[in-house]
Amino acid sequence: MYKFRDPHGRVVYVGKAKNLRSRLNSYFADVASLHPRTRQMVTTAGSVEWTVVRTEVEALQLEYNWIKEFDPRFNVRYRDDKTYPMLAVTLNEEYPRLFVYRGPRRKGVRYFGPYSHAWAIRETLDLLLRVFPARTCSAGVFKRHTQIGRPCLLGYIDKCSAPCVGRVDAEEHRRIVEAFCDFLSGRTDKLVRDVELRMQAAADELDFETAARLRDDLGALRKALEKQAVVLGDGTDADIVAFADDDLEVAVQVFHVRGGRVRGQRGWVVEKSGDVLDRPDGRDTLGEAAEDVGDVEEVSLLVEQFLTQFYGEEAALVTGDASSDAQEGGAVPREVLVPALPPDPDEMTRWLAGLRGGPVRLRIPQRGDKKALADTVQRNAKEALAQHKLRRAGDFTARSAALQGIQEALDLDSAPLRIECVDISHVQGTDVVASLVVFEDGLPRKSDYRHYGIKHAAGDGHSDDVASIAEVTRRRFLRHQRDTAGTVTGDGGDFAPEAALDPATGRPRRFAYPPNLYVVDGGAPQVAAAAEVLDELGITDVAVIGLAKRLEEVWVPGEEDPVILPRTSESLYLLQRIRDEAHRFAITFHRSKRSRRMTASALDGVKGLGETRRKALVTHFGSVARLREAGVDEITAVPGIGKATAQAVLDALRADRAPHTPAEDADPDAPAPSVGDDDSVGVSAVRAEAEQ
Repeated sequence: MYKFRDPHGRVVYVGKAKNLRSRLNSYFADVASLHPRTRQMVTTAGSVEWTVVRTEVEALQLEYNWIKEFDPRFNVRYRDDKTYPMLAVTLNEEYPRLFVYRGPRRKGVRYFGPYSHAWAIRETLDLLLRVFPARTCSAGVFKRHTQIGRPCLLGYIDKCSAPCVGRVDAEEHRRIVEAFCDFLSGRTDKLVRDVELRMQAAADELDFETAARLRDDLGALRKALEKQAVVLGDGTDADIVAFADDDLEVAVQVFHVRGGRVRGQRGWVVEKSGDVLDRPDGRDTLGEAAEDVGDVEEVSLLVEQFLTQFYGEEAALVTGDASSDAQEGGAVPREVLVPALPPDPDEMTRWLAGLRGGPVRLRIPQRGDKKALADTVQRNAKEALAQHKLRRAGDFTARSAALQGIQEALDLDSAPLRIECVDISHVQGTDVVASLVVFEDGLPRKSDYRHYGIKHAAGDGHSDDVASIAEVTRRRFLRHQRDTAGTVTGDGGDFAPEAALDPATGRPRRFAYPPNLYVVDGGAPQVAAAAEVLDELGITDVAVIGLAKRLEEVWVPGEEDPVILPRTSESLYLLQRIRDEAHRFAITFHRSKRSRRMTASALDGVKGLGETRRKALVTHFGSVARLREAGVDEITAVPGIGKATAQAVLDALRADRAPHTPAEDADPDAPAPSVGDDDSVGVSAVRAEAEQ
C-alpha cells in the first residue's frame, strides 16, 4: 500500500501494488505520456509513503479505510447518489414509520430501493397501506394526535392502524411493519396465500363484508406485484454491475435484484483514478473489453476499485440484521455479476464473503437471462454517461474557464484551485460574527466551512468591519502557522511537510495548507487590512482580493483602481457565488446566535432561575409567549421548577408586556453552532449547514 502526499502533507492518492518499484516506474518514466489526471496527480505529489501488508485481503481493507479517512483528491469516490429516493422503515422507533427518504443511510433504519422516482414509492405505498396500515406520519404529527386523542385522516379511512390513539399496541404495529418488510423483500407468495385463505374463510362464514375487504386487499397486493417484473426466474439475489467510459470519466450502473426482481438501481459518474491504465485504441466504452488486453486490465481495476469502496461502505452501514437481504440493495448479495473479474478474484471473493458472513459468487455472465440483464445494465451505463456529458459540458467548462479567467485577471502564477472567502455579519455592531467558506475546483467544500465570533467587537455597540476582517484573517492564518509547526516564515524558512501532520492520525492538521486565493467581502479598506495581516505573518504565497457589492469591483492590495471583470464573465459569476455563499453562511450563524440571546434575555434576572432551568422552560413551552400565558401549576410540571420560582417567572414576564421579538418564538431545538476560541467548530458548522 502506498500514499502520495502533496507538499502540504495532504494525502492526494492511495493505491496498492504487488511490485511498488514497477508501479512507481510507470508513474515517473515519461510524465508527458501519462493520462491527464495521472499527470496532474504525479506533478502535485511531493512525497510517497508505503506500508507492507501480508495478504490481498488486508490490502483491500486498508485501501478502503484510507480512502474513507483521507478522502484523497485523485482516488475514484463512488459516493452514494443523493438524487435517488428510497423507502425507509424506522425499525429503531417504538412505532416504526414508513416514508420516502433521500440521503445517507442511518443505523436502525431499513431501506428499500433506491427507486427512480419518488412518485413510484408513494404510489406503491398508497396501494400497500390498505393491507399493511402502518404509520407514515412524522414525529410531530404523531405526538399532536396522541395529545388530542383523535387519529388523522388515514386513521379514519383505515390506511393507518392509528397507534397514536391506541387502536393497536406497539407489538401489533411492529408485526404489521414486519409483514410489510417481508412483502417488499420478496416473500410475497405466503402473504398472498394467507389473504386468499382468510377471504375464503370469511365467505364460508357468510361474512361478506370482511370477504369484500380482503378481496380488495388481494387486488392491491397483486397490483403492487405487477409493478415489480420478474427478471430472473430462479429467484436469484444478485447485483449486476456495468461500466461505460471515455478518456476522463467512467459511468457505473448497478441493478439490485432480490428474489428475481429488480428492487433498486444506482448510478455514478466519476473521474478515473491514477491506477486506471490508458487504452491504446481510445475505444469509447468498456462493453468490448474482452477484445483488447489493455481494456481487460482497465476494467479489472475499475471492478476492484468499485467493489472495495461500494461494498465496504454498504457493509459498514448495515446494522441490526445479519441476513444477506437485510437491506434491499445494501448488503453484499449472494452473487455479484461484473463485466470483468478483478486482478485477484479469489481474494476479492473471500473479502466479500467476510463482509456478508456467507459465501459470495463473483462471476461474468455468459448466456441466458443474466447475460441479457447485464446487457441492459450496460446500455443504462452508456446512456448515463452520455447524459452526464451533456449536462456537465457547460458546467465543467464554465468552472475551468472561470478559474482560468481569475488567474489571468489577477496575474496569478496558477489557477486558484482553493479559494476561501470571509464575510462579516452583525446588527448595529451587536452579535458580530464572521464566516469562512471554501471552494475547491470551483465547487463548495462544506466540510471545511468555519465561522467565528468576533472578539474585539463584543459589547462595543458599533461596527468595524475592517478590524473584524483583520481579526478573522489573523486567527485563520495563525492557526495555519501553528499547524505547520511555525515553518512558514517571512525570512525564507523552508516548509517541512511532516510538521503539518497530526502524529496521532497521520492526517494533515485542519489549517495546515493555505488557500491560493483569499477573498474578503468589501473594498479597498478590507483588502488592505487582510493584506497587512498576511504581511505581518510573513505569508507571501496567498493572493488577496476584495469583492465590493455595489459595482462588483475586484480590489487588489496596493492598487488605486479596481479590476473590472466583464459582467457576463464566468470568473465574476464564480466570485459572486463564493461571496454570496459566505454571506449566507454568516447570516445563518448570526441569526441563530441572536435568537438564542434574545430568547434567553426575557428570563434574565429571575431569582433562582439559571441557564439550565431557562432552557428547560423555553424547551417545554416552545416560546416565551406561551410561558407568559401559562399558570403556576403548568410551570411547576417542568422538572426542577418549584412554586416560588414559577411565581417569580410569571411576575417577571407579566410585569413587562412589551411586544416580544420574533426570536422569542424561535424553535429552541434549532441547530445553533458554537464558537471556539481560535477558530470555529467544523463538525457542528457542517451539521448546521446540512440541516438548513
